[in-house]
Order: sequence, then C-alpha cells, then structure tokens
Amino acid sequence: RQREGVKISPALRWRTNEMTLCWHHFIFGSAYHSFDPFAAATNPRSLLAVSHDVRCNCYSSQATFSKMIRVAILGCGMMGQEHISYIQKYDDLVIDFLCDPNEDSIEIALSLIHNGKYPRVVPDEKQLLEQVTKIDLLVIASPNYMHTPQLLCWSQHEITILVEKPVAISEKQVSALKAAEPKMKANIWVAMEYRFIPAINKLIQHLPEVGEIKKVTIRENRYPFLTKIQEWNKDVDKSGDTLVEKCCHFFDLFRLITGQEMQSCVSKVHRGLLWDHYGYEQRELKEEVVPIIDSAYVLLDFVPKKRHEKPGPQSMRRSTEKSTLGCLELCMFAEGSRHQEEIVVTGMKGRIEAYLPENKVFLYQRPTPDGPWKDLSKPPPQGSFSEEIFDCSDLRKVYDFADDIPKMHSGYHYASTAIEWKYLLDAVKDVQDGKPFLPQVSLSDGYSAVEMGIAAMNNISNACDGAQNKVSPVTAYGSKSSENLLDLVLNTSEINSNHMKEAFMRVIDACDGEYKVNLA
Repeated sequence: RQREGVKISPALRWRTNEMTLCWHHFIFGSAYHSFDPFAAATNPRSLLAVSHDVRCNCYSSQATFSKMIRVAILGCGMMGQEHISYIQKYDDLVIDFLCDPNEDSIEIALSLIHNGKYPRVVPDEKQLLEQVTKIDLLVIASPNYMHTPQLLCWSQHEITILVEKPVAISEKQVSALKAAEPKMKANIWVAMEYRFIPAINKLIQHLPEVGEIKKVTIRENRYPFLTKIQEWNKDVDKSGDTLVEKCCHFFDLFRLITGQEMQSCVSKVHRGLLWDHYGYEQRELKEEVVPIIDSAYVLLDFVPKKRHEKPGPQSMRRSTEKSTLGCLELCMFAEGSRHQEEIVVTGMKGRIEAYLPENKVFLYQRPTPDGPWKDLSKPPPQGSFSEEIFDCSDLRKVYDFADDIPKMHSGYHYASTAIEWKYLLDAVKDVQDGKPFLPQVSLSDGYSAVEMGIAAMNNISNACDGAQNKVSPVTAYGSKSSENLLDLVLNTSEINSNHMKEAFMRVIDACDGEYKVNLA
C-alpha cells in the first residue's frame, strides 16, 4: 500500500477495556482517514475509500484502571498549543481529545504531539460533551467570550477544569458565575500563570522583608496584540477590552501582593492608536467600531476591612495610614523596551523590584535608626541600606521542585505555564487520593480580577465629550456547549425558594435570555 501512496504509521495500540486494535494514522496525500482495522485487514483497498471528513479515532495505550489523567483540550489556539506542549511531557497525563472548529489550529496542535499518544479530534463542542465521562481534566482555551458559557456547562460534571483567563468579560457574565457557583460540581482552576513566573514568585517570597506594603507599581511595555482567529481579541465585545483581557493578570497580582481588595480606581486611557495596525479600517462597519485600549494608567487604592468610626481628622489619618496605593501602567506599542514587565513593591522597611525578561529581583532594605545614617540633613551614605540581587533564570533558585518540571519551557510566559501544570497535577492527584481540591487560583480569584478590570474601564476620566468612556460588554455570548445550558446550571426542580429563583433569574439575565427555561 505504501507504493500506492498510503503512508502507514507504525503506532499500533491495544485498548484493553474495549479489546480494539487501532492504527493511529492513515494519510493519503494531506487527508486523514478513519477506518475499521479489521475490514482493512481483509480488504486493503478499503483504506482508499474511507471518509475524508472524519479524523482518526485514536485510543490511549493505558488501561482504564490506571491513574492516568485523561485530558481534553477545548480550544487549540496559541494557549491551547502551549498547554499541549507541557502536558505531553508529563507521564501522568494523556491528551485523549482535541476540540476546535478551526482546522489550522487542529493541525498545529497535532504537530506538537511527539509522544505517540495521539488524541481523537472532535470538531464540535457538543460532541465533546458527549464524551465527558471519558475526561478527567478539561482545558478551556477558547476565545474569551466563550469562557463563562463553557464553564456554566462543564462545571456541572465532576471533572477538573483549567480555564484560561479571563473567566468572564462582562458584569453579566460575572453575575452568572456567582449565581451558578454554589451548584458547580467541577474542581475549577483559573490559569493565572503570571503568579508562577520565577521572578514574580521570588518577589512574593520576599515580601515580608519590606515590611508593611504601602505602594505597588506594575508596568508592562510590550508589542501589540497578536493575530487571532477572526481577530476576536481586537473586539471589545468579545475580548472584554484590554483592561480585562490583558490586565486581569496584573489585577490578580495586585490582590495577591497586597492581600487586600481594591477600594476604588481611576483610569486614563488611549484608544485607536493602533487603528491601522489592527486593521479596523478594513472592517465593513468601521464607523461603528470601538477600538480596544492601547495604553493606560490606572490608579488604585486598597483598604483593609472598614472599621466603624465617626468621620473626622483622626479617622481620615488612620484610613490613609492603612491604605495601599497601586499604579498600573500599560503600553501596547512599546516593542524593544528593556523591560517588558516590571513590578515594584515598596514597604516601610524596604523595596523589592522584579524585572522581565531579565528575570532578576532586587531587594533593598531601608536604613535602620541605629545604622550609619546619623546626619539627617544629608542623604543616606553608602552602606546605610542594603541591596540583594536574585537571578531567577535558574528555576532551582526559586522552586524546590524545579527538577520535576519538564525541561522544555516553550511558550511566552517564562516557564510559568510548566510550573502551573506541576501545581495543578499535584492538586488532581490529591483528589484521586481522597483529599480536597485546593486550587492556587480559584474561580473567585478569577472573577475578582475581572471585576477590577471592569471597574477600571467604568472609571475612565479622560474621555472627550461624546467619546465612549465606558466600554463594558453587556452580551454574554453563547457557545455550542448545550442547548439546555441553564438546565445544567441550576436544576429547576430544586427552585423552591425566592432566593433560588432570584439566583436562577440572575443566570438567565446574564445570558441575555438566549436560553429559555420554563420555571413553572
């Protein structure tokens, strides 16, 4: 058959639970085929007659009684591909399903798999949902606007879900997640991998040494957004806009570093500076386009839980004493900057700074009262403060499990995705051993960061008259998850109280009435 143009992969697999033999690939030209191996054995020419529309149905070589973690990838774009590159490096994980309607994304995803464990390709999410009992861990790496609808659907099953940020893109989607959260059965982990970037994690480890934190500055000067399928990331109604899409990472870090919630914020932004770069001019209804944010300053303040005090000078002084100030600076047209990301945390005892891609951390200690700085009419002399530098390019200097991390650190996030998978894999194994699931980044962490981004967009203060100064998407886009999405979110038979009815209606409202459910 090879002489006739049929290339046959030697990857013969045995699936013990179904007693089925299956060849992984039969390629004729550029088309993949699905076939009955036993029929092919008796009639080899049947290989040429198989359908061009069906991908090969491939099986894992492990028996079902093993503790292999069966993974499905929902969305095979850039982030889905980055996850695939790490998953196949772990012996405990096997990718059994790839799901994406875009054939180019599927082809690239398949090309990344080199361990011989070829997955089954499912072009439609509804078909993937039918296989939910064969999935232990689902990776949601679809476009932003699909994250909430897909979470609402898949979280009704007892699986683990790694969902890409942001978990929501609008106030209504956040409300839907909050309403459905008590009924969710899945273990959910939000992919906020910036927490695990070596230099950032080293900074977090040394926070106690700077004393009470008073200021946090996060700066990103980078290249414009990359090209995506149908350019959904340039659309405010599909991405959530830049302060949600991109900056939810940084708002999450503000919460993590301060240990507090944002009290208020105010923003200054630029829109439309990259109009030509993003191709808005070529759109059919270009006059109706609201371009995404290209640069911004966001000032934030974080305040501990309020105490009941009478207003006055003393209470105002105590309030500002306890507050922490934050500043986010973003520029999406700063290619070639020495540092793409900078995080600076200043406390009452010192200051710590992290720089990327330099991957170094600088720790400074302020002069102490009994130190050499005696003459306060002059600047502090050298030696009155200390400096310590940490080179985080070697993971072993940051993580004690660094040797367990796959050596191939592919992707754009300084190996943080690999570290994220190590933590996630440990959490899944804990569940297998009967222990509780403890995510490093919970669902509430995910939507809290989104809420900060939405607040920043709702408080843009430099808009000109007539300009759109509030871009907060109101449409929670549907997905192909399920025609009965809301039936999965909340069981209507259990709605026996006004509180439950109110929660249920919040989910309906969040989905903009797209899914009709009879409450009678």
